[in-house]
Amino acid sequence: MPAGAAAAPAKPAVPPKPAGPTPQPWDNEFLQRLQKVYGSGIRESSTYLGQNYIVVDESIVFEILSAYRDDERFDYLVDLTAVHYPKREGTQFDIIYILYSFAKNTRVRIKTQIADGASLPSAVEIWPTANWLEREVFDMFGIVFEGHPDLKRILLPDGWHGHPLRKDYNILQQDQEWVQINLGIESAQ
Repeated sequence: MPAGAAAAPAKPAVPPKPAGPTPQPWDNEFLQRLQKVYGSGIRESSTYLGQNYIVVDESIVFEILSAYRDDERFDYLVDLTAVHYPKREGTQFDIIYILYSFAKNTRVRIKTQIADGASLPSAVEIWPTANWLEREVFDMFGIVFEGHPDLKRILLPDGWHGHPLRKDYNILQQDQEWVQINLGIESAQ
């Protein structure tokens, strides 16, 4: 540094990142009744960014879904999906049911966890809309819904191997194999 030159001002410290939203406990009279009946089967009840959800043991998910339809008038199964966590011990899948009550104009999410190879009871008898939603989860993740009236692939051909939304699925290899077998050509991938 030349003589008489002033030192550059120090850069201001970067402020810490503000804390994001966190789940908050959620409680109501209906949840209290469920907890009295099912005890530790109701693992969590929270709200996150205005979205209410409960996490339940897989053994009671059918009863909880039925109770929400019958007792709380959640008359529409908006969506059913899954998330795959292949490295998680014990239960590699989260299954999420999104319910809507027209009477109350509100939603609730019911979540359960299952191990790879485990099955869940079908919700088709509770909401007919579960039919195609369960078929999609079966097709994409390989999760079986016991008692489903016609559990078969809905998006992919019957001969497709594997389940593409699993995080450990090699889509490029599968696509090349299927194209070769079914179309008789080499895949361009």
